[in-house]
Amino acid sequence: MTAYLTGDDVRETFPNASWQRIVFAEFEATLTSKSRPFPCIFGVTGLKSNMLRYAFVDPLDPESLAPVLREYVANARGIGKMTSLVVFGRPGPVQSIDAYRDRFWNLLDGLARLDPSPRPETVPEHLDTDRWEFCFGGEPIFVVCNSPAHVLRQSRRSTSFMITFQPRWVFEGVTDTQDPAVLRALSAVRERLADFDVVEPAPYLGAYGEPGTREYQQYFIDDSNAPPACPFHALGKARDKDLTKDKGKVA
Repeated sequence: MTAYLTGDDVRETFPNASWQRIVFAEFEATLTSKSRPFPCIFGVTGLKSNMLRYAFVDPLDPESLAPVLREYVANARGIGKMTSLVVFGRPGPVQSIDAYRDRFWNLLDGLARLDPSPRPETVPEHLDTDRWEFCFGGEPIFVVCNSPAHVLRQSRRSTSFMITFQPRWVFEGVTDTQDPAVLRALSAVRERLADFDVVEPAPYLGAYGEPGTREYQQYFIDDSNAPPACPFHALGKARDKDLTKDKGKVA
């Protein structure tokens, strides 16, 4: 069996009362709710078309996650256009939202350190640019973090520490803001966000590559709309070359 599972695999592999089935059932119910439509239309489509893949990683650290993500990235194009890898950690006592933020960024930093693949030449190393993206296995990947500490922003809430990895190519053709159909889809997402969350949609949401847009700000969005500070200048080995006073710490 692969390191990641389909929805049917999850139901066949884990007992009903297992933590894996509990967090998966919550995720599935959230994305398929008809009374409260989930904002990410693309994620909902991926689930309904059986293109999402799931991993339950315990402990959820770079060493345990790296081989799972490596296998997924190597095979993702054969799964389908709307694929993503959803990674669940074992539920535990709820921490502060800042603690989850630090854990998330240190996890990405650790993954970057364990990745021997070179970054695509078109993707810069430094986060504070409009073309930066997290990369692994030679693929740019959009990353979303959910946590139990999210209260006002329910679209980012989950019972466990949860991370979704979406290959950048998934968004090809669906983020062209010059296309009327794309604009309608993005508008629908924002309308759903406004209905789903207590807090208004983050003002720094935007399409990849647009001047002024920063992808890292969209990875971990807390319950406020204050722009997140840049947590690292660069991730992994590239960051080691960066001479900063706070080397190795999350800002």
